[in-house]
Amino acid sequence: MDRYKSVLRTVCLQRQRPLSTCCAIRRPTLTVQPSLTQPTGFTGRSSGSCRFYSSSRQQKGNNSNTSAGLYTASLLFGMLGLSYAAVPLYRLFCASTGYNGTVTTDRSKFAPERLVPLAPSEARRIRITFESNTADALPWSFKPELRELYVVPGETALTFYKAKSKAKTDVVGVATYNVTPWRAGAYFNKIQCFCFEEQRLSPGEDVDMPVFFFIDPDFLDDPYMKDVTTITLGYTLFNSAHAPGLAPVQPSPIAMPAPAA
Repeated sequence: MDRYKSVLRTVCLQRQRPLSTCCAIRRPTLTVQPSLTQPTGFTGRSSGSCRFYSSSRQQKGNNSNTSAGLYTASLLFGMLGLSYAAVPLYRLFCASTGYNGTVTTDRSKFAPERLVPLAPSEARRIRITFESNTADALPWSFKPELRELYVVPGETALTFYKAKSKAKTDVVGVATYNVTPWRAGAYFNKIQCFCFEEQRLSPGEDVDMPVFFFIDPDFLDDPYMKDVTTITLGYTLFNSAHAPGLAPVQPSPIAMPAPAA
């Protein structure tokens, strides 16, 4: 160190400058590179680039929300449409198959050869009972004229239900029907009935409503029908103002074959 100072003194004397201002020893300064002060993972984007990136992400999020809203609205409208169509479609299905105790209205069941009564020696008689119900909103009396009758498969039968209005104004009623036991509904075929048909009655007016039906001969071939000895046909009358959407699901009247001379 002393040698280093003596060299400096010699140089200063040659320059004719004081030792305090000549070749002063300066501490080296540490130059910090910008890259060392930047956080790890910094991508080097400017503030403008950051704003653009944030705006793009926000726009994508808005587009996703809009698409989700459209899909949800479409699903809701689709479910609403199905709910309106479900009732008539379900009733049509039941009327064609006899499902859930609904009386069968398939036209193929009304072929003339099926309307021939089987001989008592070939078939057992089946007891048919009739029931009636009236909704609270309909001020009518409603009951079957016969409580029961007996038929053999293939034999046609005719009975009536009587309704009378107790209202002070004109009221329109509409009836629904059902068969029990449910599994017998596939063999209970109606040729003519008043179900799902609007009936308008004035105060005090009454009406006789026919039910023309037969039991399909295939009833005897079904092993699930062996223990069925009684079939019940029930009707319920509603005020049509409180039962919108009820519509007839039945075939047009069938032309009966002319009796043999």
